[in-house]
Amino acid sequence: MGSYGGGSRSTDWSYPRTERFDRGFHDQDKMSGLGGGLRPIDWSSQKVERFEKNFYVEDKHISALSDREVEDFRRSKEIKVQGRGVPRPVRSFEEAGFPEYVMASIRAQGFASPTPIQCQAWPMALSGRDVVAIAQTGSGKTISFALPAMLHINAQPLLAPGDGPIALVLAPTRELAVQIQQECTKFGASSRIRNTAIYGGAPKGPQIRDLQRGVEIVIATPGRLIDMLESQKTNLRRVTYLVLDEADRMLDMGFEPQIRKIVSQIRPDRQTLMFSATWPKDVQKLASDFLRDMIQVNIGSMELTANPDIQQIVEVCSDFEKRAKLIKHLDQISSENAKVLIFVGTKRVADDITKYLRVDGWPALAIHGDKEQRERDWVLGEFKAGRSPILIATDVASRGLGMSVSSL
Repeated sequence: MGSYGGGSRSTDWSYPRTERFDRGFHDQDKMSGLGGGLRPIDWSSQKVERFEKNFYVEDKHISALSDREVEDFRRSKEIKVQGRGVPRPVRSFEEAGFPEYVMASIRAQGFASPTPIQCQAWPMALSGRDVVAIAQTGSGKTISFALPAMLHINAQPLLAPGDGPIALVLAPTRELAVQIQQECTKFGASSRIRNTAIYGGAPKGPQIRDLQRGVEIVIATPGRLIDMLESQKTNLRRVTYLVLDEADRMLDMGFEPQIRKIVSQIRPDRQTLMFSATWPKDVQKLASDFLRDMIQVNIGSMELTANPDIQQIVEVCSDFEKRAKLIKHLDQISSENAKVLIFVGTKRVADDITKYLRVDGWPALAIHGDKEQRERDWVLGEFKAGRSPILIATDVASRGLGMSVSSL
């Protein structure tokens, strides 16, 4: 790990919590004017083609189950459902009824069995229904909407020159957008479904080229997508499959006006899926405005709860004690060759702690909203590869890192 002694150390190492979230590149004042050039479309005066969205045929083994057996299975997986005509859950990939090209991709990933959210969300989404899914981060929700999207897209007419995407996924951060894109690429390759991720902090040129060439799936953060729509680099007239991922976090970050602007550009008979870790009143209101005759699945509690797979130990200490305790824990964890993720409240504190640790010989890097996308990608790459196993982060990395770490 290198030498632990020597060098000057910062004496100002407090953890101020002046914001609910570190907004970084998506500062609310900057975002408030976005979408002013987008006028709501009067869809009643528009001629739109009908489209197919129900692709679900219940497996015979699921049909043979009694109502009691279905309820017992849901209870064992902590699945709760609400709404009219909710399909029964599936218990295996085969029972979901995916075509062979999707099954081949699933087998290639080596998945053993569906997660609880996948067991229930797949039949709901494949039935063409509007869906609200409440599940914690890391529950497999991306695959819950990505695989039905593949079937939906392949059932629609091919894109013509000038067409926008068929499926649109809105995400709160560029990190999550990139992660979703990676999953869509894995499962879309076999059917040649193209995708692109549209987010701020990265050059617009490659994103514009992707949009102009035509992609079936766009994964986007609200601000950059509105920028592309206002500059007429793309349009949403072909969107019939809309996903709002981490809806609660998008509202926490102040994106509701931008989301409403975007949805006004999409035909109202679309299929809409909303995924959220919690179910507060503002998310409920958004769902009631955007979803029709919706059905809902909850995995576990609807409140924001700790992941049961993570051991959490809380130590109460003064600011003066934090430095010594941090070094003590790093000494213990470093002997296990583990990755360490340290969350802080502000970008300044992230940089201060990183400097302090590096001066003391620790391989630490920081990630926050002020860093360019290229640097953030490099930092995450170094962390994932284990070359810099200590990552100090603001909220920008709080969800969706998709790796095993020890968090302090």
